This record gives sequence, C-alpha cells and structure tokens, in this order.
Amino acid sequence: MNDAPGFILSALLGAALGSFANVCILRLPQGESVVRPRSRCPRCQKSIRWHDNIPLFSFFFLRGRCRFCKASISLQYPLVEGTSALLAVGLYALLGGSLSFGVYLYFLLSLLVIVVIDARHQIIPDLLTLPGMGVGLGSSFFLPTGSPLQSFLGCLIGGGSLYLVAFIYRSLRGMEGLGGGDVKLLAMIGSFLGVFGAFLTLFIGSLLGSLVGLLLWIRYRKGLKTAIPFGPFLSIAAAIILFWGEKG
Repeated sequence: MNDAPGFILSALLGAALGSFANVCILRLPQGESVVRPRSRCPRCQKSIRWHDNIPLFSFFFLRGRCRFCKASISLQYPLVEGTSALLAVGLYALLGGSLSFGVYLYFLLSLLVIVVIDARHQIIPDLLTLPGMGVGLGSSFFLPTGSPLQSFLGCLIGGGSLYLVAFIYRSLRGMEGLGGGDVKLLAMIGSFLGVFGAFLTLFIGSLLGSLVGLLLWIRYRKGLKTAIPFGPFLSIAAAIILFWGEKG
C-alpha cells in the first residue's frame, strides 16, 4: 500500500525532533535548560533566526557556517537530524501511525542523544534514563507489544545484572569498569524491551564494544586498557533489537 504522505510526515517529524535532540546533546552535559534561551551560535552567541534553524535544509543553505560570524557548524547537527528522520521512517514502516510509533520514537531518540553525549563526554545524564524508565514502565500498561510484568522485570533485572557485572569487575580489578549511567541505561532499555531484550542488548553491546576495542588495539596499539564508553554500544544494540523484534 502506497503511503507516501505518512512517510513524508514521519521524516519531517523525525528531523524536527532531531533538531531538539541536538539541543539536548549540547546543553544537558553543561547542566543547562533545553528550553531557554533560544538556540544560539556557540561562538558568537547570536540567537539563531527561525529560518536558519530548519532541520537539514538550513545547514546546507548556510553552507555549514554561522550567518553572523561565519564559524563552521558541526556536522553533528545534520547527521543527528538525518538519523532521526531515518529512524522515524523506519519505525513508521514497521508500526504505521500507531501509539507504539510515538513511544518507540521517544525511546530511539533518547538512545541517539545518549550515543553522542556518552561518546563525547563519557557521561549518561539521569535526565534521559530516569524519565525513560518511567515512560517504558508506564507505556507497558497500554501497548500491545509488551506487558507491565515484562517491563518491570526488564528494568529490574537488566539494571541489576549490569550492576552485578560492575561490582564483580571492581572487586577483582580494584577499579571502575562500568559507571552508574550504564546501569541506569540498561534498566531503561529493559523497561522498553523486557528481560530478554535487556540480556540480548547486553550481549550484543558487549560484542560491539569488544570488536571496537580490538580494532583500536590493532590500529593504534591501544584500546584494551583505554576507557571506551559503553553507552553507545548498548544503545545501538537496543535499536537493532527493537527493529529486529518488530520486524520479526
């Protein structure tokens, strides 16, 4: 069935939410409000005009530079907006314009923000994971794709299992291997994907992290003892499982 308007609207919605995701990526690590003040150039601090803040389009129209001071605009902005649009289109293809679409789009965009923040700053803000747990647990009462029990156990056992791994690692090595943010992230993922989804996320995320660590060691002879943020691998694994599960 041809549903071009639905796909176009989902892409536009995804790109618009991706623009807000960029605000969260920039401001949450600094402890700033994501609502006020208006978007501004990080260099000259000039407020960005509405027509210079259109997702994707404005970046290319301005040729990647601030209208006022001509400072380069990071490629992060169109990449996040484009990725958000693709995630929205992919979800729409699987779920259509259902309530599940809205809930899982929130979940995926939260993961996208976490990927970038953790990769850049090696932190996972509680303002993302704690409300995410609430949304996952709350939505399980009315979404046909899960159950409150699975959501609760996924949150509890998912976070608990990673906490146990971190505790054992710290006891054996005398150093931190995983942060509390990773534990809360897997608890949030479990609240959306259930117990099996949480364990599968941990398994796939660990494989991805190990592969990247090995590639870093081969390329630079470092990585095995270098701190590598785990949040991006958990987030990517969770997104894979969500699409794989919904397609299945």
